[in-house]
Amino acid sequence: MRKLLGVLLCTALVALFGFGTAMAENKDLKVGFVYVSPVGDAGYSYAHDLGRQAIAKLPGVTTSFVESVPEGADAERVIRNMATKHYDIIFTTSYGFMDPTLKVAKEFPNVTFMHCSGYKTAPNMSAYFGRIYQARYLAGMVAGKMTKSNILGYVAAFPIPEVIRGIDAFALGARSVNPEAKVHVVWTKTWYNFATEKEAAKSLLDIGADVITQHQDSPGAQEAAQERGVYSIGYNSDMSAAAPKAHLVSAVWNWAPFYTTVVEKVRKGEWKSDHYWWGLPEGIVGLSPYSDLVPQDVRDLVDARKAEIHDGKFKVFTGPIKDQSGKERIAAGDVATDDMLLGMTWFVEGVVGSNE
Repeated sequence: MRKLLGVLLCTALVALFGFGTAMAENKDLKVGFVYVSPVGDAGYSYAHDLGRQAIAKLPGVTTSFVESVPEGADAERVIRNMATKHYDIIFTTSYGFMDPTLKVAKEFPNVTFMHCSGYKTAPNMSAYFGRIYQARYLAGMVAGKMTKSNILGYVAAFPIPEVIRGIDAFALGARSVNPEAKVHVVWTKTWYNFATEKEAAKSLLDIGADVITQHQDSPGAQEAAQERGVYSIGYNSDMSAAAPKAHLVSAVWNWAPFYTTVVEKVRKGEWKSDHYWWGLPEGIVGLSPYSDLVPQDVRDLVDARKAEIHDGKFKVFTGPIKDQSGKERIAAGDVATDDMLLGMTWFVEGVVGSNE
């Protein structure tokens, strides 16, 4: 009788555990997103929203978003509002949302918070980003081969490591195929302002830039390039529609694989706080299709390097690398650590402009 009771008890526990696991895996989830710019901007928030749309198709997942949220106190209000409405996961997608996200995360320990592009974490809050600098390097190679003036224009938002790292990677890529190329930087101090970004691009065109790229959310810089009859390289999403007569290629995001992974880990109870930094191998960053303006030999050259990055045979920030002043920052054969990349505040040789 004791043996029989034991067997029955074990069977019941197995059944209960299995039922509990099934319940966890089938748990409905509410997932919220906070964007710094409009989702229709064809840029950064648009790319994140494509990822949101992908997870919205998963069984039992409900999503919503708030767009054009200013960084600071207003962001904290929006994030807290989602938390009080019992969202299971909240993705805050701009660097300036980091501290507001951390503050709200401490108040709602049962909610999973994911902050993009920052570095602070908590037991229920992770930091995540992608190695977009890999795609920037490849786009820089295209620019370096296509320029005639050797003046490349870069319209940039804020002088933070994320942006500086991208500028440096672009310059390294350009100068790997054209040592005479220089990257001229203009800061807008805004993530999304079409008119400001377009005017910044014009100022670069006025000094002879014949390829314009950007770390901005709007296609303003792309439009300026097309109006002047020069080339453009987009960012965030395929910006060819904004400047079909100028666009060469774009460095693009694909957030769907990462967002899907996070949702499934939370659903299964496998999520843990961490720093996530995926790249080309995981499919989170890449290049858009080349336009017809890019010759086949340039495509082949860039694609070969892309394969090397994907396979881990080539690291973008491999020395010797000097800064603007000629000081060696990374010795020959050394590879920059992630900590160095995440804290990068200096420009490489070949970048023209202030890092402030």
